[in-house]
Amino acid sequence: MIIQNLSLLNFKNHTERNFEFSPQINCFVGNNGVGKTNILDALHYLSMAKSFLGNTDLNNIKTEQDFFTLEGHIFNGEKIDIIKIQQPKEAKKIIKKNDKSYDRIADHIGFLPSVIISPYDSNLISDSGESRRRFLDSMISQTDSDYLFNLIQYQKTVQQRNALLKSFAKNRYFDANNLEIYSEPLIKFGSKIFLKRQEFTNSILPLIQNYYEIISNGNEKVTVNYQSDLQLSVQENEPNQNFRHLLHENLDKDRALTYTSKGVHKDDLLFEMNGNSLKKMGSQGQQKSFLIALKLSQMNRIKELTGKTPVLLLDDIFDKLDDSRVSQLIELVNQEHFGQIFITDTNKDRTENVVKRINEESKIFDL
Repeated sequence: MIIQNLSLLNFKNHTERNFEFSPQINCFVGNNGVGKTNILDALHYLSMAKSFLGNTDLNNIKTEQDFFTLEGHIFNGEKIDIIKIQQPKEAKKIIKKNDKSYDRIADHIGFLPSVIISPYDSNLISDSGESRRRFLDSMISQTDSDYLFNLIQYQKTVQQRNALLKSFAKNRYFDANNLEIYSEPLIKFGSKIFLKRQEFTNSILPLIQNYYEIISNGNEKVTVNYQSDLQLSVQENEPNQNFRHLLHENLDKDRALTYTSKGVHKDDLLFEMNGNSLKKMGSQGQQKSFLIALKLSQMNRIKELTGKTPVLLLDDIFDKLDDSRVSQLIELVNQEHFGQIFITDTNKDRTENVVKRINEESKIFDL
């Protein structure tokens, strides 16, 4: 999938911009505040129909304007499709493909897959397990509709069980048989989620290790461990039995806390380097190298499972990485045919030295 061009109108700090892209590497360079990341965000809109920065659609309309419009021409190897996104201030967002509006915005997701690597990824290391679970769920759900169904049903069941536990506490009453109604669906859906997460982690780990070794020149050894209550409960091969044991063992605790304290909704990924916590022992450069390896592995899996090569968006990759690691990264993604790449940087000379040496067909846009 190649984005041939992009047009922006009243998007964030850009009144009007038009770009013709290289099918390989494209770089946006300029001082902080000129809107480099905003252009990447516009490209992310073409892919996911939303901002990767978490901004609401209305907040992305340029100040004192009534709408924004984004348009991109996408070449899929056979034909060109035109994606147009319009957000009026007083109406809902409209997404069109070849002048035909989608009935549901969700129907657009997956047409133009993308992966973004940005400074905001650091929350995968620094935040609680919730961020890492979201990463797992997002990755698996994109390629497995059954997983998404099981996840939704499990989350609903946990909410219902928690509501009943709170009701018991409020009314100073407890009915174990009534609470038991939620055990079977928790076990059914939770066990399937556990197995899928375990399978995903096992499949992506060798990719992460390979990419990290290339980016870091083999100086450190990283690993990812999937941690779940279902693994730690009892020595059983059957997750259903593990989950049943967990619920029974923690019944009194759940009653006191008024929420379900154990289950796959507490799962986590442990990131380690040379046997130590990456969060505690890794430098900022090492952590960023790991996150890049994680996202490249994500791209690899999307391509493997969907047959589409995602667009790669690299926001401020020179930050906290030395030039050697950046060169390794750019050369890696170029050699392995990851597809089209978009990069932001503040230093034009540095970008030209790295990118032009690797690919003469790259384009540099000076903002």
